[in-house]
Amino acid sequence: MQSPSPEADSWNQDSQSPDRNPCAKGVGSQAVRGEINNSMAKRISVDRWLFTVTLLLVFIGLVMVFSASAVMAKERYGSPYTFLLRQAAWAAAGTLALLVAMKVDYRRYKHPAFVYSLLGATTLMLISVFFLDRAHHTHRWIHWGVFSFQPSELAKPALIFFLAHFLECRTRSIADWRSTLLPSTVPTLVFLGLIVFQPDLGTAIACAAITICILFVAGIDLRYFGYAFLASLPVLYVLIFHVSYRRDRILAFLNPYADPQKTGFHIIQSMIAVSTGGITGLGLMEGKQKLFYLPEPHTDFIYAVSAEEFGLLGAIFIAALFAVFLWRGLRAAHRCDDIFGRYLAIGITCMVVLQACINMSVVLGMMPTKGIPLPLVSYGGSSLFISLASIGVLLNITRQVD
Repeated sequence: MQSPSPEADSWNQDSQSPDRNPCAKGVGSQAVRGEINNSMAKRISVDRWLFTVTLLLVFIGLVMVFSASAVMAKERYGSPYTFLLRQAAWAAAGTLALLVAMKVDYRRYKHPAFVYSLLGATTLMLISVFFLDRAHHTHRWIHWGVFSFQPSELAKPALIFFLAHFLECRTRSIADWRSTLLPSTVPTLVFLGLIVFQPDLGTAIACAAITICILFVAGIDLRYFGYAFLASLPVLYVLIFHVSYRRDRILAFLNPYADPQKTGFHIIQSMIAVSTGGITGLGLMEGKQKLFYLPEPHTDFIYAVSAEEFGLLGAIFIAALFAVFLWRGLRAAHRCDDIFGRYLAIGITCMVVLQACINMSVVLGMMPTKGIPLPLVSYGGSSLFISLASIGVLLNITRQVD
């Protein structure tokens, strides 16, 4: 069997120690409770950097959602505050979930009943959307009165909890593709298939990227990533070039001015918004591209509105907040002695930062257009609530590290 990749050695240096790996010695529930009680004495406060950055991003999101949607909301619903009030309600619920998760020791989530219940519930919701009415020509939403929920957002933390639980007990057999690699990827493949058929290729790619990050840190041999990439090429070719609107997005990315009124419209309007902001921006509420030029200015292209109204300095500030989030999240993962907590921290950090990088890259014309929101900032209740609840778990992990 192959040994784990050397790139992941620094993350797994404590994995083989019986004192650091409860699965290696068959720890029962009493020992786990003992770990929890002992670890709680280490630290009583969360990572203030991570907590502050999260709240700042939520606040910026509320301000920018109102700025980007006020005129459109007035036109559609008769009130400029429609989207702001909905986002504020989800932000309040998400903040409450963050505070609760921040207080609950993350080790309680490693129980198989929780992990597989979450995995099963997510699978059922991803299947159930196909039996509900379409919204915007897709099967992505479950509607409860005035509220809507997107199950694909729950798929991301569900995969993170599963992989952290499954891989924790397999540090000694991490290179065994039959007993470790293949079973660990089955839920991801199931979720990818269900999400792609909604259709939502962007979220499917995000789920795949999160899985890759956790497997890399776990020490999976790099050649398996190469095999997976080669196997995915024919599937991606069919999904992209045999679906007209996805093919058009690729062509528009390569040359948006070939069809500036249709396929290239999104990218061109986004670049206009970013470029007209200059260094300091036009000022809050003063942006022009959001006035029925830039499609979905309060969701996928909210970063473009931010760049137009706050300029280069504002755009860099938002990117810097996500950079700080990445730094503190990786710091917590590296300092966490518990393997389960380490994989959780890596997964949650990557979930937030990868989506932010994709969204900002799309806005800046560095990637083809994808329907991935800017975490904590873009309008969208499901994304905001799930992100805040997951960050609450990450903040609890920071309480356990030195």
